[in-house]
Amino acid sequence: MNAFVESVLQLNPRVAAFDCDGTLWSGDAGESFFSWEIKQGIVPHAVGQKMLAMYAEYKAGRVDEDEMCGAMVTMHAGMPETELIRAASDFFESAFPGTIFPEMRDLVKRVLATGSDVWAVSSSNEWVIRAAMKHFGIAENRVLAAAVEIDNGVITGHLIRMPSGPGKPKVLREAQAQVDAAFGNSRWDTEMLEMAQHAFAVNPNPDLLAAARAHGWTVYFPEGVRGE
Repeated sequence: MNAFVESVLQLNPRVAAFDCDGTLWSGDAGESFFSWEIKQGIVPHAVGQKMLAMYAEYKAGRVDEDEMCGAMVTMHAGMPETELIRAASDFFESAFPGTIFPEMRDLVKRVLATGSDVWAVSSSNEWVIRAAMKHFGIAENRVLAAAVEIDNGVITGHLIRMPSGPGKPKVLREAQAQVDAAFGNSRWDTEMLEMAQHAFAVNPNPDLLAAARAHGWTVYFPEGVRGE
């Protein structure tokens, strides 16, 4: 048995919130899907080229995190949602280069088995996160990811949710989730970890690792991930 999983279960969290990219699996599903769908021609060529230029500006630090993550969702305006649901499922099942951390999947499933309320919170688009959650058993109505308004089955450009940084505790509070345990891997998860009774830095980036040490949060590197 994994000692980390057992230590979390002993806390008997009634509400748990998990970041996804880098926490439940290696890699960033949102960014990977963005590149993949442009290469696949899922969005019009002109839209793809415009978004790639914006992404270059983002990587150069001239576009902020929330704006970029939001654009990765609103870029689909005018498309049938069923098309994105199908594409996201195909991507995660066959084209996502990341790897689910087995002990994190086990932890989520075992926490769910106790009857606890478990939330997936991510700034990646909700179509990809919902597809991923099929591997963890988290219901679609417990996914709080980047989302736009859907009008009669058609995606609009109206962003209705962006859980990044302070946006993560915001959406959890709106869902009336009093978080006992929270899990994240980057500085964009800091505020969500701060709101929880028990905070866990899983596979943390250097910035979150420093924050975890300062706060006294538990740090865990999944099997196969090297860390200090």
